[in-house]
Amino acid sequence: MNDLPKNQSDDIAAFAGSYPKPDQGAKDAPQPETSAFAAGRSGIPANEQAPSPATGGTTQRQAENPSSPSYQTVGETPPAIDMGSAATAPFVVSAEVPSKLSSSPNTPEVGPSIPGGGDTVTPPVTPPGKTSGIWRRILTLLVLLVVIFGSGFAAFRFLGEFMSRNKPITLTYWGLWEDEQSLKPVIDAYKKSHPDVDIVYTKQSVRQYRERLQAAIDRGEGPDIFRFHATWVPMLKNQLAPAGNTGYTASEFTSTFYPAASKDLVIGGKVYGVPLMVEGLGLYYNEELFRAAGVTPPTSWNEFLEVAKTLTVKDETGKIITSGAALGTTNNVEHFSDIVALMMLQNGANLKNPITKEAQDALTFYRIFAEKPNNVWDETLDNSITAFASGRVAMIFAPSWQVFTIKQMNPNLKFQIIPVPQLPGTQVAWASYWAEGVAINSKNVDAAWEFLKFLSSKEQMTVLYTEQSKSRLFGEPYSRVDLAQTLINDPLVGAYIKQAPTAQSFFLSSRTFDNGINDRMIKYTEDGINSLAKGVSIEAVLETMSKGYSQVLSSYSVTPTAP
Repeated sequence: MNDLPKNQSDDIAAFAGSYPKPDQGAKDAPQPETSAFAAGRSGIPANEQAPSPATGGTTQRQAENPSSPSYQTVGETPPAIDMGSAATAPFVVSAEVPSKLSSSPNTPEVGPSIPGGGDTVTPPVTPPGKTSGIWRRILTLLVLLVVIFGSGFAAFRFLGEFMSRNKPITLTYWGLWEDEQSLKPVIDAYKKSHPDVDIVYTKQSVRQYRERLQAAIDRGEGPDIFRFHATWVPMLKNQLAPAGNTGYTASEFTSTFYPAASKDLVIGGKVYGVPLMVEGLGLYYNEELFRAAGVTPPTSWNEFLEVAKTLTVKDETGKIITSGAALGTTNNVEHFSDIVALMMLQNGANLKNPITKEAQDALTFYRIFAEKPNNVWDETLDNSITAFASGRVAMIFAPSWQVFTIKQMNPNLKFQIIPVPQLPGTQVAWASYWAEGVAINSKNVDAAWEFLKFLSSKEQMTVLYTEQSKSRLFGEPYSRVDLAQTLINDPLVGAYIKQAPTAQSFFLSSRTFDNGINDRMIKYTEDGINSLAKGVSIEAVLETMSKGYSQVLSSYSVTPTAP
């Protein structure tokens, strides 16, 4: 799954207790101080208004035609009225015009004469009720037009959405560890219910992956879905799209996955990633060496120190032939930063600003395993994974996937994996895992999140684990709480499931190859441990580490916490 580097990355959290002194056994260890857990880590069209009938339906009376003749003087006969034009007037009069008009300005105007008689007739007036009836008909017509137009618009919109939903979609998916064949059954199952969605999975190289991923997304050429380490969220804050209506709600996420995932991936009430695994540190021990020495696997750090001393074999010159435990150095201890972070978390140290006594005790305890003359490990020994596979070290700390490396080196080696030792009164484990996210500039964010929710469902996660197990000893340990009982008694991955409820993470995760927040924090940790080996005081070492941590965290907008 991964190559074996000398150095790793780091992660940190906080806890309480006290570690045994170098030369004290379990019964001579000072009583731990009681302390509380340290504080955790720490984005309508306006409705159109129909024109008012009062303005839109009103017409103005036309002016007189300037070319028509004017009335003549008194005694002259006025020109006859063209009845054809009367159809356009508001009143229609069928009588003839009188032959003469009164010459007196005070003479009342009379109506036209009835043919054959001397009586006058007043033109009929349209009753007010008829006018209001006309307006009601106009308003009714306007309302009908609005209804027809609105219905047509809604139908057009619905049709557009329907066509859009059924338009073929291609989701690109960048993965890291899994081959395409492992995901094929899940992708095929999704396509059966979503025939318009095509998912193209590509396994990427881990080298410079984080940089390539961010650059591709920023250019608009990145994947829709991608794998990232949970501690990368501060680095990917401009590239991760939160889950929308098709993804997990914060409450749904919290009830589905373990606390570390909620702490790392739910920010401001929004979900930014989905874990498909739990991972961290387990205690590997060599069954044959334990049996030969008549010792039992340790559950506390006091027991661990005594067992390590018991299982260490040296020659007459003091050279280590068989080591009891791989701890104390940086150059040949795989995942040393994870181990140091775990110890500090358990002891209640504030890893964002590790200058307290809790941090001093934890770092000192890590270092004593390589301090002569009572050392159980040194820099001359092989890489810890190689040494364990060859039977030259009895105990190591490693994630579950190192099983594949060890079995490949020595298929016949008999070993077990148990939860990490604890301080009295504490239960803190280590979390370092990967998750799946969606690119913020994806054209299909909702479709991508819908697929991720399907992929992380109980049924499909089981299918994925089964498929992964066809090419190796086991798949990625389940990240869902409701699948815990399926693997909790497994001899190889059960320890990680048991520890998942109390696991914590920090920016000291090894082997993320991020060239960023983890690798930079690990470098300060490595320099600090190496300085201790050269005799620099623990106070000076932690002061330098703390300044380095603060600088790195601030560059990624992670606020260092005061002690």
